[in-house]
Amino acid sequence: MTSTTTLNPERVRAAVRDAVATVPDPEYPDVSIVDLGLLESIDVDRERSRTTARIGLIPTFGGCPALSMIAADVQCAVEAVDGVDRVVVDWLAGPVWTTDRMTTTAERALSDDYTVVLRRKDGGLRCPVCGSDDVADQSMAGPTRCRSVAWCGACRNPVEVMRS
Repeated sequence: MTSTTTLNPERVRAAVRDAVATVPDPEYPDVSIVDLGLLESIDVDRERSRTTARIGLIPTFGGCPALSMIAADVQCAVEAVDGVDRVVVDWLAGPVWTTDRMTTTAERALSDDYTVVLRRKDGGLRCPVCGSDDVADQSMAGPTRCRSVAWCGACRNPVEVMRS
């Protein structure tokens, strides 16, 4: 397929990034994998009149059962980019994902829509329901391997904590 995007690798790269940004996390459908900090790299290569987009992703947790679903969604989204003939999605071993990779948009959505919080640098937690700092860890066994459970003593709500 011939288009103006195939002539400019940076334009194709930007279009690929935009496509990846439309892929939601399976657990949090309002949060993109880009905002969660899973996107590490995009390489666009043109060889023998074929353009390959290689996307490097960082898993939040190596044993996450959603990795194949996320990779398939990325594959599908990037295949629709004009000028891309082949898509390769790689799960990278490093760098290790931490909550520092998340955007403030993701942090806000997790807090506001899913009552999931991030541990502060001082180790404390703030309740996403009432704003209290009276939040204590309850169980390291959360609903998934990447989350634990805490309890707010002020409003008496359970709170999920995103592990990093």
